[in-house]
Amino acid sequence: MEYYYERLEVWQKARNVVKLIYQETEEFPRTETFGLSNQMRRAAVSVASNIAEGSCRTSNKDKIRFYEISYGSLVELRVQATLAHDLKYISDVKLRNLIEEFDQVARMLSGLRRRTVNRGKKGPN
Repeated sequence: MEYYYERLEVWQKARNVVKLIYQETEEFPRTETFGLSNQMRRAAVSVASNIAEGSCRTSNKDKIRFYEISYGSLVELRVQATLAHDLKYISDVKLRNLIEEFDQVARMLSGLRRRTVNRGKKGPN
């Protein structure tokens, strides 16, 4: 059985962000295992999870709420990546690459949210 979210390009892109964050945080100092590393991993997983959860909701209001939570987690992740860079855990190049990935997901999430809002204006599902 395939779920709708699995076909969403934004969810696939968010999955890739999770993989990138796990790979990147693997290189963090062991002292960060329960600190910034854990926070970044949880935020990345939240982005993908909330896209999936939102996509299965029946009301547009619920869908939008989960897409907004996903967007908030993405912003949180961007801040955390910047902090990791400030602490010299992530190089300039890696931070730029991560931010490009985050920005792509952000644009896609904004589009998904906008389409959902517009569908709600046309009448019931």
